[in-house]
Amino acid sequence: MFSRVLIANRGEIAVRVIRACRELGVSPVAVYSTADEDCLHVSLADDAICIGPGPGKESYLNIPAIMSAAELADVDAIHPGYGFLAENAHFAEVCQSCNITFIGPSPENITLMGDKVRAREIMRKAGLPVIPGSDGKVSSVEEAIDVARRIGYPVMIKAAAGGGGKGMRVCHNDMSLKSAFAMAQREAEAAFGDGGLYIEKFIVNPRHIEIQILADRYGNVVHLWERDCTIQRRHQKLLEEAPSPVLTQRQRERLGELAVRGAKAVGYSNVGTMEFLMDEAGDFYFIEMNTRIQVEHPVTEMITGIDLVKEQILVAAGERLRYRQRDIKIQGHAIECRINAEDWENDFRPNPGKIEYLYVPGGRGVRVDTHIYAGYVIPPFYDSLLAKLISFGKDREEAIAIMQRALSEFVIHPLKTIIGLHEMIMSDPGFAVGNFSTHYIEEKLEREFLSQGGRR
Repeated sequence: MFSRVLIANRGEIAVRVIRACRELGVSPVAVYSTADEDCLHVSLADDAICIGPGPGKESYLNIPAIMSAAELADVDAIHPGYGFLAENAHFAEVCQSCNITFIGPSPENITLMGDKVRAREIMRKAGLPVIPGSDGKVSSVEEAIDVARRIGYPVMIKAAAGGGGKGMRVCHNDMSLKSAFAMAQREAEAAFGDGGLYIEKFIVNPRHIEIQILADRYGNVVHLWERDCTIQRRHQKLLEEAPSPVLTQRQRERLGELAVRGAKAVGYSNVGTMEFLMDEAGDFYFIEMNTRIQVEHPVTEMITGIDLVKEQILVAAGERLRYRQRDIKIQGHAIECRINAEDWENDFRPNPGKIEYLYVPGGRGVRVDTHIYAGYVIPPFYDSLLAKLISFGKDREEAIAIMQRALSEFVIHPLKTIIGLHEMIMSDPGFAVGNFSTHYIEEKLEREFLSQGGRR
C-alpha cells in the first residue's frame, strides 16, 4: 500500500479522495492555487503545497508544478480526481517516468479511449453496438454532408478528442451542417487542441445510461450496474440516479456484460465508465468510455456499498479485486443532485462569491459531498459545482421524498444556486414516473417552469 498520495485536484473531489486515503491509512497531500488557499481540501490534508496562480492552466493543469510538488512531498502516488489532468495520457506517462504511481488507467488506455473515433471502432469489433456514423474523422464539410446523407438526418457533429459537450452540434439538413461544422471545429480545437470531428446519427429523445466498471491489472473486471444520467443541460449532467427507472433486469444485465467485454477488449485497469444511449425502441448504443472517477460515482456507492475511490487506490497499489460479479447486488435507490453556483433563471450564469450563511441538510438517507463552508469565497476560475446532494431510500419513491426534504433544508446564502431547479424536477409528475429524455431541461423546464418563476 502507498504511504503518501498527492491529490492533483481541488474542491469536493479532493476532499473525497482525502477521506478515502485517511480510511486506508494513507497520508494525503494537497496542492492548491493561490485562489484556493482557503479551500477545505487544503486544511484537511497532512501537507499542502501551492502550485501557482488561480487560473487552472497556471496551477491544476501545470504538470511541472504538480510533479515538483510530488517530489517535494515524497509521495508514492498521485490521484488526479476528475477534470483537469485526470484523462491526460501525457501526465500519466510523466508520473510513470518519475516512478510515481498514477491512480488511474494506463497512458495507453487513456489515449485509446480518449480518441472517440478509435474507441468506437474498438468497441464495435468487441461486439458492442455503436451509433451509425462516419468511419473515422471527416476531413471536410463536404465529406460530412456525404456521411449525413448516407445515414440520414438528423446527425450529431462530435469532437474526436473530447467530450463534455464541447464541439457538439445537432444538424437537421445540409445547410445547418455547413454552418455548424467550422464552429464545432474551432470549439474542439480550443478545448482539446484537436479540431478533428466525426459524424453520428442523432438519436431522438434518448436516455443516457452508463455502466460503472472496476478492473485490476490481472485481468479481473466487474461492473457495478448502471447510472441514469439523462437529466442534462447542453450535454452537461445535472442529476443522476441508480438504478435507472426504465431498465428491465434483463437490460441491465446485458449492458453490464457489454461494459465488461469492452473493458477487457482494451486490457483496462482501475475504474472507468462505459456510456450508452438508449433510443425510444429500447436499443442501446455505445458512445464513449470515461477513464476516470465520475462526478456521479456516489450513487453507485450507495446502491452497492462499495467505496470506488478506495478501490481505485487499492487497484493502483497492485491489489486484486476484492469482489466477484455475483457479490455486487443492487440495494435501494440513490439520486444525486449537483448543486452549482449558477443563476438558473438567468441562463445559468455562474455566480461566484462569498458564502455568508450555510446550512447543509442531514438525517437518514442523506449524503453531502462538498468543500464549502460559511465564510468561504467561491473563486471565479473553476467549475461552478459547490456540492453533490445524494439521497438514498429503499426505492425510488422514497429516494425522491428524501431528496425533496433535503433540498428544502439546503441553504447557501446569498449565492444563487440551482437548488430551486432541482426542487422543480423532484415535484414534476413526469420525473416521478421516469418519463424524460436528455432534452428534458430544455423542453420541460425552460419552456414551462421558467415561465412560472423559481422559488429561489
